Amino acid sequence: MRRTRINHPLVGIVANPQSGRDVRRLVSQASVFPSVEKSNMVQRILSALGSVGIREVVMMPDTGGITSRIRHTLETGKLHQEHGWPTVRFLEMPIEYAAIDTIRAVERMVALGVAVIIVMGGDGTHRVVSKVCGDTPIVAVSTGTNNTFPEIREATVAGLAAGLVAMDKVSAAEVACQNKVLHVDLNGNGHEIALVDLCVCTDCWVGTRALWEPDHLRELFVTFASPSAIGLSAIAGYLHPVKRWAPYGLRMNLVPPGEGMFTVSVPIAPGLMKDVGVSHLAELRPKEICAFRTCSGTIAFDGERDLEFNGRDRPRVWLDLEGPITIDIDRVMAKAAEDHLFCAR
Repeated sequence: MRRTRINHPLVGIVANPQSGRDVRRLVSQASVFPSVEKSNMVQRILSALGSVGIREVVMMPDTGGITSRIRHTLETGKLHQEHGWPTVRFLEMPIEYAAIDTIRAVERMVALGVAVIIVMGGDGTHRVVSKVCGDTPIVAVSTGTNNTFPEIREATVAGLAAGLVAMDKVSAAEVACQNKVLHVDLNGNGHEIALVDLCVCTDCWVGTRALWEPDHLRELFVTFASPSAIGLSAIAGYLHPVKRWAPYGLRMNLVPPGEGMFTVSVPIAPGLMKDVGVSHLAELRPKEICAFRTCSGTIAFDGERDLEFNGRDRPRVWLDLEGPITIDIDRVMAKAAEDHLFCAR
């Protein structure tokens, strides 16, 4: 059923100033997304949103340079007038330069009733957004290091797709996709999610968070696995590809290279090929509760260590098919072309 048309829908924008700047820039040939480029991308998104009728945007503030550049353009330039930008309202909130900024911003956007949230970041950013966005759909735009969940898209087209769905010129029901998600429970006292992969390693500390040395990796769970991906999910993708919308995931036991059934050479990070041993691989069905075989170590979510555990803990992981909702940009634009939405009548 087509939803009722909204006369003045809101669109939210979350642009993570930290995405694309982790330690893997020092150990691989990963690209850098500076604040200038992110600001330019936001400006292209605003032009696209305005062109399809969006009048107001709410945006997460930051101290990393994105907000200041947008404000400068709004206050001193004519670009926003020439390109018909919507009104940009920065959320009133404290800035701690951490994941809590994204959480607070998305919670406020959901409370305001935004129709769509455009997210600029990598797997980690989208994971944080997905924890609190509920059933508000996401337009995922890649600006991170590991970009398996978000797509690498031109910001203009992403803005057009978001605006068309927000204005209900293209029905969200026709172009929305529900993603899988991995849940982790730690003794019933803590709960986290992963959108792409969850990895257990024997490192006893979180440290710099990012994983790029495979020797200490022991268990891997994935929601989907593509052989064209970068990061830990590529290990599964090279052995047993799983479609993004397939109703199952995978679990694997990892060992040092040369041991186990297979040794695969995979791009752990952009330009960084590493050998990983695999001793066991099996399909992971929805709601199937799995206990860790590793007694102590750290848990990495979508490529970044986040939780430590020991022998007193009892972590459990399971796959859920009802994860965050994303907008398929290609389907939006195909539907818009089919309905001649860009043609003057």
